[in-house]
Amino acid sequence: MALRDLGAAVRSLRENTEPAAVGLPVGAPPDGGRRVRGLRREELAELAGVSADYVRRLEQGRSHPSAGVVNAIARALRVGRAEYERLCALAGYAAAAGQVPREAGAASMRLLDRFDDTPVFLCDAAWNVVAVNGAWLALECGAPTGHARDWNVAWRTFRSALGGISRTEERAAGMQALLVARLHSTYLRYPTDASLAELVDELRSTSRPFDTLWRTPTTVGAYENRAVFRHPDGTDITLDGNLLEVPGDDLMAVVLTAAPGSTDAARLGELVSVPGKPAVVRVGQPGPG
Repeated sequence: MALRDLGAAVRSLRENTEPAAVGLPVGAPPDGGRRVRGLRREELAELAGVSADYVRRLEQGRSHPSAGVVNAIARALRVGRAEYERLCALAGYAAAAGQVPREAGAASMRLLDRFDDTPVFLCDAAWNVVAVNGAWLALECGAPTGHARDWNVAWRTFRSALGGISRTEERAAGMQALLVARLHSTYLRYPTDASLAELVDELRSTSRPFDTLWRTPTTVGAYENRAVFRHPDGTDITLDGNLLEVPGDDLMAVVLTAAPGSTDAARLGELVSVPGKPAVVRVGQPGPG
């Protein structure tokens, strides 16, 4: 009974969702007009990242979706919190939290402070940078543009890359794949976060590489990525980036290190030892890249 009710609810929502409301063109097809009310199954399937046949079986009560699929369908249809919670209840799941946590707790801030000789920055699950340490600031690898998303790593990567950071083609591709995979997971976990939805919509509509990766997200395991950071004095420093989870606050810490005993490590040591840099700086929302 619950699956039939779930299917009926999905079908009702689909049929009562105007294409324009979910970003689809309203132009009439070659046959002279839309033959169905609201969205077609194929359109919902495309938006949710599933097959049209799956949507059909779901609406017929012949498929039990995963929590991720329920979130994807709710996101695709842009339903409100109440409807989302109803879909989750019919599918037998607890509704996901509505908003991406954007506050760094005391323990997270202490993490930055302890890495006083290592560049580190904290990101929320939507890749907004929430805090940086003095060692990161010492790199001086790029100036803000004045855009509201200056401190969002995904936006910086796909739309306005920092001029002071460069990677090989292979490493750049790996970085992009990681960003999209983790953002896709966040998108499913927080289906009612409007700021996150706006970020994804903007990137999908303005960046073809992002949209391509979004349509076919890959599973990315442990992250390690090398980049060259150019200081304003003309010095190049090669650093390896590693991603650490901060589960209590649902944050990520990006830690940058140089090979021990290398000239890069020596130059990094010189930069971070210059006095006058603050230990930790919180940055505004929405969110370095």
